[in-house]
Amino acid sequence: MYRASDRVDNEAWIEELQAVCERLELDSPARTTATDLFLSTAPESDRSKPAAIAASVYAAALLESDERSQTAVAEAADVSRLSVQQRWKDVLEEAGFEPPSW
Repeated sequence: MYRASDRVDNEAWIEELQAVCERLELDSPARTTATDLFLSTAPESDRSKPAAIAASVYAAALLESDERSQTAVAEAADVSRLSVQQRWKDVLEEAGFEPPSW
């Protein structure tokens, strides 16, 4: 879980996450879950945050049954598909979910 100060500290990144969700036309539950996942697992380094945003959005879309492809999420977040592929299961695990084995 995250602290309220994490939301303040990452305000600009949350705005970027919401922009990615908007580009993907995700439903409200997926947007909320993506924000929660990102804040729960946000890396310290700003350099790593775009990939963390993409992985959080992809994982949230799966959790909320509003799936998008890794490629679509990567394009919306302006990161490589490999960044999403390598990180989304870790995001789920760090947030306390059991990632699928596929």
